Amino acid sequence: MFLLAASLLISAVWAAPVLAQGDPHQHHRNHNHHKHHQSAPAAAPHSHSHEIGPAGSSYDLLWIDAMVQHHTGALRMSEFVFNIGSPGVGALANGIWREQAREIKAMTKWRKAWYPEAPAYPVALRPGGDPNSMSNLERMGAAQIQAMQMMDSTPTKANRVVWFLEGMIAHHGGALQMAHDALEKSTNPTVRRLAREIIVAQRSEIIELRRMLRQEGLIKPEYGQYDALFRF
Repeated sequence: MFLLAASLLISAVWAAPVLAQGDPHQHHRNHNHHKHHQSAPAAAPHSHSHEIGPAGSSYDLLWIDAMVQHHTGALRMSEFVFNIGSPGVGALANGIWREQAREIKAMTKWRKAWYPEAPAYPVALRPGGDPNSMSNLERMGAAQIQAMQMMDSTPTKANRVVWFLEGMIAHHGGALQMAHDALEKSTNPTVRRLAREIIVAQRSEIIELRRMLRQEGLIKPEYGQYDALFRF
């Protein structure tokens, strides 16, 4: 039940591709969010290990399922600040929601076209499993889904702006890592194109998130920890 929304950067039509090979071993780094400026601070979403699996013919399926869950977390985070009065924050959240909802819809279509034999639920490679065998995939567990979505906490009305801005930097950082992993390990031109578009969109949004945090009086070294991932 993914909603169709206009994408900010994804082209309206992507060619249906070749099955990919790859082998992600992605994980987010720890992102600590200490708010010294705002009253009633909220814990922003923590980072998590994002294990996808070693190289093999199931890579694109595993990457899609992981990225769909990751994007779903961004949708949930954005909804906390829709139409908020803070200048620009609500508009940015709406843009992130539309962009990532559009990508979810596209990835869902690719999954059905490329992996018609895959189960409807999101999958992960079982520990020690053969990445070239669909029989070695298992249902993604609740802990894995939570790790992908990075939604460990919810904000209060008072602190939701900084919660969203700091949390979305960490969240986008995870997507940058996953996108680079796909560029290393997938041979599928459509997946690789999406990975590049994710890098372009989310580095731009990280820069904007940092600008908004400066308006809140917050400048922290960890806000720049993903700059090395801005290029591809």
